[in-house]
Amino acid sequence: MRNAWLDGIMGVAIGDALGLPVQFMSRKELMVNPVMDMRPCDLFLSPVGTWSDDTAMTMAIYESIRRLGAVDADDIMKNFIKWMYEGEFSANDECIDEGITCHFGIKNYKNGADIYTCGKTGEYANGNGSLMRTLPVCLYYAEKIHAGEAVVDKAIKDIHLVSALTHNHIRACMACGLYFFCISAILYEEGDLISRLQKGMDAGFKYYAKDEIYISELNNYGRLMDLQELAKLDQSAIKSSGYVVDSFEAAIWSLITTESFRDAMVRAVNLGDDTDTVAAIAGGLAGLYYGYDAIPEEWLKVLRKREWLEGMCEV
Repeated sequence: MRNAWLDGIMGVAIGDALGLPVQFMSRKELMVNPVMDMRPCDLFLSPVGTWSDDTAMTMAIYESIRRLGAVDADDIMKNFIKWMYEGEFSANDECIDEGITCHFGIKNYKNGADIYTCGKTGEYANGNGSLMRTLPVCLYYAEKIHAGEAVVDKAIKDIHLVSALTHNHIRACMACGLYFFCISAILYEEGDLISRLQKGMDAGFKYYAKDEIYISELNNYGRLMDLQELAKLDQSAIKSSGYVVDSFEAAIWSLITTESFRDAMVRAVNLGDDTDTVAAIAGGLAGLYYGYDAIPEEWLKVLRKREWLEGMCEV
């Protein structure tokens, strides 16, 4: 039997590390010199295989869930503090590349705000910083629900809460919720990748359409309702910015227009702009679908702290 935690988390880390060296480079620049393999990260003067905040925060969440056997937002925030101020859970034992919104929420919590008020609110709290790290919470609840040990309402409540620790806007929270439905479908539905992702999106849109609080926000994710149509879009119609809707669309588009883990990661990174996060979001889903064995060994062998990451996933 495959280890979904290994598949998903290593997918996140590989996507992050592949994209970090070219973060914020334009699509036009990458067309001239496309990323095909791992590169040194000159941006942070770091060696080949270095990963950033996407993976570090994913691991901070995962370590808490693994240790407690539950989702505890206060404990997750304490891990975020260890990461941001002490370099724990990071590739090079130092915090690099933390986003402004994540920094704000963690600092707020450290200074006394609680888990419900520490995160940034408003339209500018819709970056991709909560979506990039959400895989452990989503995977935990996908497995619990499949085993009959949890219900969807509880899952969505906690997924939204963990997003809101830093990104406390319903749009960012819903992206994490839709990611959860995609993870559940990849794990437990039948068919090829686009079929499973479509089933996940269908379930997610149906869930959110039940509550008028979410209905108006669903329009922001309208292009994800029909993945066959999304797959027909030219690359020029796909944005890969740090805005959560753009990042989510770019990640899904990269998955449904390719047929291997490698190709999905290469496509995601070469979209340019927020390269590491788009590839990390896509990498988690690609890892769950294609499996750990589909990740190129030449990428794995240079991944920073590979042994620690893999050891943590041996659950």
